[in-house]
Amino acid sequence: MSQRGAATPPALGRRLVAAVLTGTLLNPLNSSMIAVALLGLSVDFGVNVATATWLVSGFYLGGAIGMPLMGRLADVFGPRRIYLLGLLLVGLACAVAPLAPSFGWLLAIRVAQAFGTSAAYPAGLAIFRAVAPGGRAPAAALGAVSIANSVSAALGPVLGGGLVTLAGWPGIFLANLPVVLAGLWLAWRWLPADATSKPDRTVVQTLDLPGVLLFSGLVVSLLGFLLSLSDQPLWLLVPATALAVTLFVIRERRESSPFIDVRLLAANRQLVGVYAQFAAVNVVFYAVFFGLPLWLEEARGYGADTTGLLLLPVAGVGVLATPLAARLIDRSGPRTALVAGSVLLLVGSLLLLVFDTTTPVPVLLGAGAVLGVPNGFNNLGLQAVLYETAAPGQLGAASGLFQTFRYVGATLCTALIGLVLGASATSESLHILAIIMAAVCVPLVIASVRARSTPAASAVENGQV
Repeated sequence: MSQRGAATPPALGRRLVAAVLTGTLLNPLNSSMIAVALLGLSVDFGVNVATATWLVSGFYLGGAIGMPLMGRLADVFGPRRIYLLGLLLVGLACAVAPLAPSFGWLLAIRVAQAFGTSAAYPAGLAIFRAVAPGGRAPAAALGAVSIANSVSAALGPVLGGGLVTLAGWPGIFLANLPVVLAGLWLAWRWLPADATSKPDRTVVQTLDLPGVLLFSGLVVSLLGFLLSLSDQPLWLLVPATALAVTLFVIRERRESSPFIDVRLLAANRQLVGVYAQFAAVNVVFYAVFFGLPLWLEEARGYGADTTGLLLLPVAGVGVLATPLAARLIDRSGPRTALVAGSVLLLVGSLLLLVFDTTTPVPVLLGAGAVLGVPNGFNNLGLQAVLYETAAPGQLGAASGLFQTFRYVGATLCTALIGLVLGASATSESLHILAIIMAAVCVPLVIASVRARSTPAASAVENGQV
């Protein structure tokens, strides 16, 4: 029953989730693990640290483009094939990275790695729907993936530090190979076979390569502008982004098989709302994840090790809250989880207003715990709405675009932190950041309260949007 082409019976549910989960670990792990290797990389390649950080930005850009592209490929070629292809690309990139002759080559390899790690999430969601078509979102499966991804992102710097100590910067690339091999074996054995593919000529025509190129230009110009805000804003990228958006929308509206179906997006306001909410949630989350450590180290004078421990409740409580969110979604749908997550995110943002150089450590830990809970509730709740509102045959592309908005939110937050905390991470600047975070949370609360209590999955499944 576990062989290729066999249907996946209920007894294999956990094995299927484990196979999908293994591949999805690679993106958040490599997104965070690189941070501790930047100094060593800059020395070995003779570049400054600012240049070395392009390995972070390049990964964000590659992921922002790669997620919807890999999702589209999964919709066209089949999710299992693209899942396996993504793992092979990650394995190849990580195997050759230590041999890179220059920093430029390593950056190109890093972007290829980002594209490879982008396959598992959209392909995995498409596999979940293929196994259980027409049903509600599998909250337990999505919760398992969310927990694993949160843990891998949180442990990335810790694992990376050990690997760099043992093997230098090549270690953070080579460490991926055992995960890739395990993912390939699990996917080959447990993921259900794809439906028979279309003829190659038809498949190539349906990829909409001009749309892919226009979307790539749009993402590069948008994220490039956001990344420049904290230093010297590249204002020319604003009209370039507007032009790219205009050309992309015109192209996709005329295309019979578009890369991103903008007509469907215009008709499906709930899906558009999910994307906007996910970007906003990530603005606030990364403001905590990146902004709070700067304040703890500069204003409070804590070392990196103590700062890491003080931030543990943010990641740890989010992981613990995810199973609770999954049960809540199974029982009453995503709306309740999203309302609770948005309200707690607002409360946690407002708690930062009481932080100063004399705030007791228990208060710091308590506020971190409050800010950790919404991570599980919001992420899982929005994934569940996405799963139930995406149109048939387009879940791969829709879930890939969902992750693109995570990168947009993270990049916008990076620019925000540079503007607010870049000069000096004082308590006053932290309070300004907290006010901005709270301002972002208010529309999140309103949108969650006004959301329909039952997602309109049936309307989407029947093609009514």
